[in-house]
Formats: sequence, structure tokens, C-alpha cells
Amino acid sequence: MTRDSTGSVTRNEIPLPALSPLASENSIAVVFGAGGIGRALTERLAVSPGISSVWSVSRRPPDFRHPKIVSRQIDPSDEVALSDLALELKASGKPLRLAIVTNGVLRDPLTSPEKSWRSLNSAALAHLFAVNAILPAIIAKHVLPLLPRHERSVFAVLSARVGSIGDNRLGGWYGYRASKAALNQIVHTLAIELARSHPESICVALHPGTVETPLSAPFVNSDGKTMSPDVAAEALLKVLAGLDVRDSGGFFAWDGQAIPY
Repeated sequence: MTRDSTGSVTRNEIPLPALSPLASENSIAVVFGAGGIGRALTERLAVSPGISSVWSVSRRPPDFRHPKIVSRQIDPSDEVALSDLALELKASGKPLRLAIVTNGVLRDPLTSPEKSWRSLNSAALAHLFAVNAILPAIIAKHVLPLLPRHERSVFAVLSARVGSIGDNRLGGWYGYRASKAALNQIVHTLAIELARSHPESICVALHPGTVETPLSAPFVNSDGKTMSPDVAAEALLKVLAGLDVRDSGGFFAWDGQAIPY
């Protein structure tokens, strides 16, 4: 893969993924979060011929204009709203074959990556766990029952390589690392239960790489290697298209590499 002079992956270096394994005719997809990666995933899925509609669920009013994109302004931490969304998805009469949760926080007014244990703060830790681990778990609670019981479907969440315990060599970033590690454990446990009722379904965590979004911008060095949200979305969908049920419960990078928990 080549990069431009800024270190960014150029769009045409990753071929468009074959999305047919992700969705059959007249199926639907739902993407939670309409930030950089979430928006790119939604737009990429909207041009897939196998998907009849893509539902974008976000706290902020999504402003998509594509006719296949259905926008819903919902706070994903509101279980009543999630329950209503699940009923609406079910009432569509079309199978939900792909759900991707892109919500997450690294740095905001409430928290910032810690360089030392001296910076640990209980409120900041609780906030990171609420957004990065608890929120995707509650979304899964309402979405997984909608997946077809005996046909291929995918539930994926965006995690982060720094959440890998086995891959941690630098330390620091306590809250973000720990919340993503918790998310990985939740995904693995969800996959075990999902296999009992939905033997053809896949549940995985994904590391999108360093993407040019507000989340990662403060932490990218001048020589950092990044990719655009559009390229990251294409790469992630290519990974999902290549998975089978034996991969369920796993943790995979944007290039398809398995990451240790």
C-alpha cells in the first residue's frame, strides 16, 4: 500500500470490497454514530446493490441526502429509544444483516488520555467505560435479536488496538485502554451467546487504524501514518466481507490482521 507525501493512505490503494457476503437482496444495515468513520461507512453501504436501506443512528441530526439512507436522531444510551428503533427496524419487513457501532470517545471535555497513574480520575474513567464499553453492550442487547437466525449476518463494533492487553508495550492511556479491553471482552462474550441462537451470525471487534478524524487528530505526529475515513470504511467492510463464523468473537485490524486480546 502506498501513501502520499503526508503519510495518508490514498483512496485508490484499497479496492472496493465485495459486499455480497454482507448482505443479500433487500436487506438492511444500521450504523450507530455519524462521525468520520460512521458517516463514511453509511455512505459506502448506501451504494451497495445488495442493501436496500442503510439506517444511520446518531445523537446529532444526520444530514445525509442519499435516498437509501434512513436517518434517526437517537441518543444510543436511551434504552426506550433503542427499543423503539428495534421495533421500527423489525417492522420494515426486511432482514437486518449488518450492524456496526462506531460510537466511542478518547478525548473530550471530561477526559484526556492519562500519561501516568497520577492522572487517574474516577469520573473520567466512568465516562470512558460508559461510552466505549457500556453503550455498545446496550446497543447489542437491542440489535442482536433482530439478526436472522439461520442466515449470515454481522454485528461489529469499533474498538482500538491499544485495548489489546497482549499488545500493550507502552503503558499509559489507562482509561481508554481499559474501556476498549472491556469492550473486547463484551464482544467475545456476546459472540458465545449469539452462536447458540444465531449459528450463522458473526460478532467482532474492529481496529480501524489511525483515521483522520477529530478523535485522533491531537495524537498524530507530523510523520504519523493515517488514512481518510473513506479509505478506512472500505478497508473495514472488506474485512467484514471476508469473515466467517469461525472468526466470531475475534478482534481484527483494518488490514485483516487478528489482534490478541
